[in-house]
Amino acid sequence: MVTPHDGLVRPSNWNLPNLITVVRILLAPVFIWMLLADGGSDGALRWAAAVLFILAIATDGIDGAIARKYNLVTDLGKLLDPIADKILTGGALVCLSILGELPWWVTIVILLREVGITVFRFVMLRDRVIPASRGGKLKTLAQSVAISLALLPLWLVFGDVPMHWVNTIAMSIAFILTVVSGIDYLVAAWRENTRKGPDA
Repeated sequence: MVTPHDGLVRPSNWNLPNLITVVRILLAPVFIWMLLADGGSDGALRWAAAVLFILAIATDGIDGAIARKYNLVTDLGKLLDPIADKILTGGALVCLSILGELPWWVTIVILLREVGITVFRFVMLRDRVIPASRGGKLKTLAQSVAISLALLPLWLVFGDVPMHWVNTIAMSIAFILTVVSGIDYLVAAWRENTRKGPDA
């Protein structure tokens, strides 16, 4: 039986995991509209936006699991997956800053890291596609949790002070992992290029 790993058959770019990733990208504008339309009033749209974000970001693990289980991993998927995450999380961070709930410098530093690494991935396409590292995946998980907590108006349930501390700690962890994983990614890529040499 021939499988994609035999090198004779490659999975189609338009497979289920990649389609799920595309849907995640398309949901981002809807989520952003809901969040901004609520305008910080913590109403039904805020809750809906938070739930939509959580559902959309959760599909990241689903499409990856399907791709690995059924040998549907593609270069397109390796590129689209982190881009989808960045559009969704980046949009959330910008919206939170617009609403005055997150300092702009936090959003700017995170976006610079995310955009920088994404551009770096495209530059490296001439040699190879660089998949997300373990540190990058942990960073994405931390961002997802921190942003989800920031989006859900749980202060209405648990009070302002407790949730302020929870949100601050969660976002601080996500911020540190974002910066550290970005540096680690660049160092790993430099070591790989050094190992291969200029003629590789």
